[in-house]
Amino acid sequence: MHIAFTGGGTGGHIYPGLAVAAYLQKQGNYRIFWIGSNKGMDKTIVEQAGLEFFGIPAGKLRRQVSLKHGAEALKVGVGFFAARDILKKKRPRLLFSKGGFVSVPPCLAAASLGLPVWTHESDLSPGLATNINARFAQKIFTAYEETAAFFPQSYQDRIILAGNPVRPAFRSADPVQGRAFLKVKEGERILLVLGGSQGSRQINELVRETLDELTRWYTVVHQTGLEHGWDVKPQERYRPYPFFRDEMPQVLVAAELVLGRSGAGTLWECAATGRPMVLIPLSGSGTRGDQVENARIFVKAGAAVALGQAFGTEASPGALCTVIAKIAEDAGQRTAMAAASAQIGCLDGVEIIAERILHCVGAV
Repeated sequence: MHIAFTGGGTGGHIYPGLAVAAYLQKQGNYRIFWIGSNKGMDKTIVEQAGLEFFGIPAGKLRRQVSLKHGAEALKVGVGFFAARDILKKKRPRLLFSKGGFVSVPPCLAAASLGLPVWTHESDLSPGLATNINARFAQKIFTAYEETAAFFPQSYQDRIILAGNPVRPAFRSADPVQGRAFLKVKEGERILLVLGGSQGSRQINELVRETLDELTRWYTVVHQTGLEHGWDVKPQERYRPYPFFRDEMPQVLVAAELVLGRSGAGTLWECAATGRPMVLIPLSGSGTRGDQVENARIFVKAGAAVALGQAFGTEASPGALCTVIAKIAEDAGQRTAMAAASAQIGCLDGVEIIAERILHCVGAV
């Protein structure tokens, strides 16, 4: 029995889907394949997970129209026919979309063939791809209850609250293994700094300017990213790493506090492990504001403190030091934040989505 997955462009549109696919594979002999972009990271990540991958042209979706955007629209059309040929040949029982612009042609193609389309939105407000895919989707999974309000009333009976899928390794991670990997002794307090796989120039520079103050409280473990060169050398209380891979779950649960962006992946991995957070959301003209929206959910719940204009303060070195010091000195606040984070993370998106897929295909 074939089940199709689609999504890509970033790891945030791939890894959660792979977590669902892995759950399904443990339940039976399901032949799962993935339709993603024929450029970029999609193929490598999916094939490393052991799934069959088909690449299609992926045009970026634009709300505005121009000659340049017309070329992108043409790629969407080519991608539609390429995806349709793949789906006609494979005839999966359903197509599950994890979003991103590459997911639109396969969802349109599946709908044109009468195949069930299911989609998931990681952020508080749906992006353009989800808004398009939702028109054809039989099921619309959301990470947050509040997301339902962004969809028309006619969609409401198709919306299912699921949280965000997180790899099971995060829920069973061992902090002792994390400390062993980092070579950090038991009892040393760890501040984990995350900027995503490519890193965050803003967060990196804040760490550079505040390192002396941060290391008063913590051993700072810093994922610097693969994109930005980093010239701050390791110290006794400072451990820079370009990128964490399979060791990320163990490293995360070893941390007392996490400093990072507020992309869906970071937030929900922290929530699944009950980590308190200090967030500096990506904002400005280069983003639709989804990270600010996501951060507000966690701040409102008491799981995080956020810095930035949207939260009434600049993300300055002084403000960061003040927030970190306050949390470091207040064990009660850390405990409350951790409990609030874990409360959000107890919603297991992998199991919720996968079990519904199994029910749909007649496996349960």
